[in-house]
Amino acid sequence: MTNPDNYPRNDYGTTPDPAPVEPPVEPASNTQVEEFTISGDTLMSRVQELLHESNIRRILLKNENGQVLLDIPLTAGIVGGAVGITFFTPLVAVGAIAGMLARLTLVVERRV
Repeated sequence: MTNPDNYPRNDYGTTPDPAPVEPPVEPASNTQVEEFTISGDTLMSRVQELLHESNIRRILLKNENGQVLLDIPLTAGIVGGAVGITFFTPLVAVGAIAGMLARLTLVVERRV
């Protein structure tokens, strides 16, 4: 069997469809990490402020040794009242941790 158009043929004698062109993959979103050394008494208010910012991706709470005590991942869809309901349990944990420790490191991961 001759192939006048010089295209490769499959077993059925037809030309296979070319592979679809996939869109370019976007690079991972850029993130900026900030660390704050904070005392236990100001921790709750600072975390509540951060929860209302729209570009926060994650909040980590570390002790003086660098051990992670609490990791709160945040999604882009969280707004207003949902924050209070969704993060009620982690906020209680933040309050309990703040009462036990004097110096903490608050790590904030932001979308740039």
